[in-house]
Amino acid sequence: MAVAEPENQTEITELYLMGFVGLGKLQVPVFYLFLLIYLATMVENILIIFLVVIDSHLHTPMYFFLGSFSFLEMCYSSNILPMMLTSLIHGGRKLISVTGCIIQYYLFGVLAVAECCLLTAMSYDRYVAICKPLYYRTLMNDKICLQFIIGSWIHGLFVMSIVLCLMHLLKLKFCGPSEINHFFCELNPILKLACSETYLLEFATTLLSILCILLPFLLTLASYIFIISTIMKTSSVSGRKKAFSTCSSHLVVVFIFYSTLMIVYILPKTDSLKRINKIVSLFYTILPPLFNPLIYSLRNREVIEALRKTVANLYTIEQM
Repeated sequence: MAVAEPENQTEITELYLMGFVGLGKLQVPVFYLFLLIYLATMVENILIIFLVVIDSHLHTPMYFFLGSFSFLEMCYSSNILPMMLTSLIHGGRKLISVTGCIIQYYLFGVLAVAECCLLTAMSYDRYVAICKPLYYRTLMNDKICLQFIIGSWIHGLFVMSIVLCLMHLLKLKFCGPSEINHFFCELNPILKLACSETYLLEFATTLLSILCILLPFLLTLASYIFIISTIMKTSSVSGRKKAFSTCSSHLVVVFIFYSTLMIVYILPKTDSLKRINKIVSLFYTILPPLFNPLIYSLRNREVIEALRKTVANLYTIEQM
């Protein structure tokens, strides 16, 4: 908790993100690694959106969710990785204004909360399709799917607007040091630099994190439990194996994303957790946008078939 010391304190207006200082000869390889991750992330997600738009066989609620999810992942990755790449070019540190830092944190929060909501909606969609197939067209029509997607973004905007309002009401000021030991503007490192009282803001963000992270995680987990239970009762042996393989891969990705978010935003801020904060953050900022398209879409038979037909059509047009 930051303690206000009004005297002899100079308010700072610029910060240094000290993400990957001290890598030495590893600086260039790490830069190209993250550049490759960013390019792969963008290509994967753009490809999914393209296929969902042009292939009529993918005009279903599930793929509508996946296309929207890919767009969200592109925004999520673009909010963090380009700035990280810039910092690596400049020796691992990046100068950013306090306002710019808060804007990045705000956008990150909006996208993270929206992703939690959308993952919950996607798991509910699969629950209805597998456990309540006779009601699927009624419960998951186009209007309801659109409401889920728009609601996810509105929820993210609403939650993060509460945090911004609290920052404004508490007149949060930063008096240094001017360095953040992180690769993006995450809340906990920012509050370390505050020279005004932050207890109320920390309490509010922890409470909001429980509602926006833990609750969606439990709902998503419950959906998959019902799905697996239904599959085990009704499918053939080969069908059970395939469905269980798909659900387990989804659950692994969901667990890694939610568990790392909970470590950073819900668990007590112990010294041991603070030391690994930067590494843990990679598992909910950089890796999900890279692996989610592979897990949720590009392993899907209908998506692969749509990709095959698109490539075949492009080849035919080129030969004409």
